[in-house]
This record gives sequence, C-alpha cells and structure tokens, in this order.
Amino acid sequence: MSHYTRHIFFCNNIRKDGKSCCSQFDAKELYRYAKGKCRDMALLGKGKIGVSESRCLGRCEHGPVAVVYPDNIWYQYIDKEDLDNIISEHLVGGKPVKRLQID
Repeated sequence: MSHYTRHIFFCNNIRKDGKSCCSQFDAKELYRYAKGKCRDMALLGKGKIGVSESRCLGRCEHGPVAVVYPDNIWYQYIDKEDLDNIISEHLVGGKPVKRLQID
C-alpha cells in the first residue's frame, strides 16, 4: 500500500525572468486553502490524502496547475470552487474532474 491513496501537488513556482508562472495566479493562497480544507475534513495523513506544494511542474502555460498521483491527472484551476470540486470529486470520490483536466 502506498503512503497516500492520492497525493496532489500544487505548483507554487515564482519566475524572476518575467515569464508567466503559477504564483502570479494566487497559487500559494489556493494551495493553503486546499490543504486547510482537507485538514478540516480530516482527509490528511497516512492511508488518506497528501497535499503538498511544489516548485515548477513545467506546465506554466496552463497556470495555475496541480497534479494528482498516482492517477497522473493534471489540472488547471482558477478558484476555490474548482479546488472544492477536485477535492470532493477526485481526491475523495476517485473521479477526475474532466472540465479542469489538461493534457
């Protein structure tokens, strides 16, 4: 068994060269929201869900982005409502949120 059933990583990279990056779209704040919501719902920990921040995930053109493992599903999200959908439908329910997926 894996340590987590699913683990979501949020890109929080800050680019200093002026190019687009996830941090320009409130990625850090939205990561904190998602982690706090999962904590409040008692979803975090071994045998449950992991929520982590990451540096560049290499998908800047879609920012802000997150990826869920082991499912290897990539998301572009905009706001807390999008994150609520990802948490309830995918992290908890096991069904990827098609409207937010990126290839």
